Amino acid sequence: MFGRLTALMVLASFGQAGAAFAADLVVAMPNWPSGQVTANIIKSALQKDLSLDVEVREMGTMTAFAGLASGQVDIHPEVWLPNLNSLVDKYAGKDGPVQLADTGVSAWQGICATQQTVDKTGIRAVADLLDPKKTAAFDTDGDGQGEMWIGAETWSSTAIERIRANSYGYAKTMRLLEMPEEMGMAAVDAAEATDKPIIFACYSPHVVFKLHNIVKLDEPAYDASKWHVVLPADDPMWLSKSSAPVAWDRAHFHIAYAKTLATRKPEVTKFLESIDFTPDEITEMSYAVEVERRSPADYAASWVEKNSDRVGKWLKGRGQ
Repeated sequence: MFGRLTALMVLASFGQAGAAFAADLVVAMPNWPSGQVTANIIKSALQKDLSLDVEVREMGTMTAFAGLASGQVDIHPEVWLPNLNSLVDKYAGKDGPVQLADTGVSAWQGICATQQTVDKTGIRAVADLLDPKKTAAFDTDGDGQGEMWIGAETWSSTAIERIRANSYGYAKTMRLLEMPEEMGMAAVDAAEATDKPIIFACYSPHVVFKLHNIVKLDEPAYDASKWHVVLPADDPMWLSKSSAPVAWDRAHFHIAYAKTLATRKPEVTKFLESIDFTPDEITEMSYAVEVERRSPADYAASWVEKNSDRVGKWLKGRGQ
């Protein structure tokens, strides 16, 4: 009995120690470069200027939103819309536990090719991907289908690109590849270096547009009446219930944070609402991580040091 009681006391003391050493804030870190850097800029700035203990924790967006709702996560650095509309509707409505910062970064999404691909194959529009004679140029394994990267396995945009491929019909002529972004972009680099054609899902701001001559394929303009997207997390029959034979709507991304921060740490809320990255800065973040091979944490620390005046304005609740 004494031994059991002692063990329980030790476990309790560990629990109390764990609570005592818990971080003041937890920032979710997604698995793409700009999101990784932004998460670490938030951490570096808050630790340096507000003396807060901030933990950056790698996790998927679904997990992050659940954490924002439960109180285990405080901040998500880069929530893309319209990709995550369903999550935002669920968690960030009027009475929801999550708040999106008003200031965001403009973006776009689509299907891209290198300029040399366009010149060699004549493919200039998504509709051209329905022609097996043209898509044969992307068949590297002889199975009769071309290959194209549509995103990382965990991205909501990847599921939407699969919906779009089904809706347009090129899911029959192209094999849709899901892999980490680093591998997808390495394939673009290799194709350029060897003068090979390549088609891939793309988004901007992104470093690929700084490295190569990239062309966005034409497609019918976004039409809300034709955009019916159900995500895998919402319905196991998501693919058959979805249709989107049009371009993406205008994209943008924002910081998300737990609404409770407004009362717990209002100075942090003021800071988050003032962050105003430009598309060019987002591209530079990607370049630092993907090309210069810098760690997101190291780049973020140097960025905060270099931009101390601007970070100071954010902490006071003012943008650029």
